[in-house]
Amino acid sequence: MADRFKTGEKAPEKGTYQFDGLVDGGSENDVTEDEKHIELENGDQFPPIRSNKEAAYWKKA
Repeated sequence: MADRFKTGEKAPEKGTYQFDGLVDGGSENDVTEDEKHIELENGDQFPPIRSNKEAAYWKKA
Protein backbone atom coordinates (compact mmCIF):
# COMPACT_ATOMS: atom_id res chain seq x y z
CA MET A 1 0.00 0.00 0.00
CA ALA A 2 1.25 3.47 -0.83
CA ASP A 3 2.09 5.85 2.02
CA ARG A 4 0.87 8.97 0.25
CA PHE A 5 -2.23 9.55 -1.84
CA LYS A 6 -3.13 12.34 -4.25
CA THR A 7 -6.41 14.12 -4.96
CA GLY A 8 -8.38 11.95 -7.41
CA GLU A 9 -6.95 8.62 -6.25
CA LYS A 10 -9.16 6.14 -4.41
CA ALA A 11 -8.82 5.37 -0.71
CA PRO A 12 -7.50 1.82 -0.18
CA GLU A 13 -9.37 1.48 3.12
CA LYS A 14 -11.83 3.20 5.41
CA GLY A 15 -10.28 5.61 7.86
CA THR A 16 -9.03 9.05 8.75
CA TYR A 17 -6.52 10.67 6.43
CA GLN A 18 -4.51 13.80 7.05
CA PHE A 19 -3.27 16.54 4.75
CA ASP A 20 0.34 16.01 3.64
CA GLY A 21 1.06 18.93 1.31
CA LEU A 22 -0.17 20.56 -1.88
CA VAL A 23 0.53 18.83 -5.17
CA ASP A 24 1.74 22.03 -6.86
CA GLY A 25 3.96 22.88 -3.89
CA GLY A 26 2.04 26.07 -3.14
CA SER A 27 1.67 27.75 0.23
CA GLU A 28 0.11 25.55 2.88
CA ASN A 29 -0.59 28.58 5.08
CA ASP A 30 -4.06 28.98 3.56
CA VAL A 31 -5.14 25.45 4.52
CA THR A 32 -7.25 25.60 7.68
CA GLU A 33 -6.91 23.08 10.52
CA ASP A 34 -10.41 21.67 9.94
CA GLU A 35 -9.49 20.87 6.33
CA LYS A 36 -6.42 18.84 7.32
CA HIS A 37 -8.32 15.70 8.36
CA ILE A 38 -10.89 13.79 6.32
CA GLU A 39 -12.88 10.60 6.84
CA LEU A 40 -13.12 8.31 3.81
CA GLU A 41 -14.67 4.95 3.05
CA ASN A 42 -12.89 2.27 1.03
CA GLY A 43 -12.98 3.38 -2.62
CA ASP A 44 -13.85 7.04 -1.92
CA GLN A 45 -11.89 9.56 -3.96
CA PHE A 46 -9.36 11.79 -2.21
CA PRO A 47 -10.70 15.35 -2.49
CA PRO A 48 -9.02 18.66 -3.20
CA ILE A 49 -8.72 21.16 -0.35
CA ARG A 50 -12.23 22.53 0.19
CA SER A 51 -11.40 26.24 0.52
CA ASN A 52 -9.29 26.68 -2.61
CA LYS A 53 -9.95 23.49 -4.65
CA GLU A 54 -6.21 22.76 -4.88
CA ALA A 55 -5.00 19.21 -5.35
CA ALA A 56 -3.44 17.79 -2.20
CA TYR A 57 -1.51 14.83 -0.87
CA TRP A 58 -3.03 12.75 1.94
CA LYS A 59 -1.68 10.07 4.27
CA LYS A 60 -3.32 7.68 6.73
CA ALA A 61 -3.65 9.31 10.13
